[in-house]
Amino acid sequence: MMRGIRGATTVQSNDADEIVARSYELVLEMVNKNKIEAEDVASVLFSVTEDLNAAFPARSLRHLSGWTYVPVMCMQEIPVPDSLEKCVRVMMTVNSAASQKNIQHVYHYGAKALRPDLEQVRSDHHES
Repeated sequence: MMRGIRGATTVQSNDADEIVARSYELVLEMVNKNKIEAEDVASVLFSVTEDLNAAFPARSLRHLSGWTYVPVMCMQEIPVPDSLEKCVRVMMTVNSAASQKNIQHVYHYGAKALRPDLEQVRSDHHES
């Protein structure tokens, strides 16, 4: 079954090293939480807000062993007024036996504000 796994993070400034480092941190947690193998990944899409252009966040994947041949693409997010600034978003399309509700989407730093509903669902699930 194909599944989409979402993630997002924010950075403090439009700095190439920080963009790649925060993207790596995010992708690594997405991979670990969902037990993703590179061979199971169809593609990875990264988007950045219009205030980030110092680096391609997809460079972060090249730091993962075995991910050399995974197709990646970067694009600019729609510049919606009053939306979250300095944000990197990720969408991984993977083959996974996990059910939709068991996919672990990951949000770091200021990006946690994008999906507080998922954090609540996870909290409720862990209390059961």
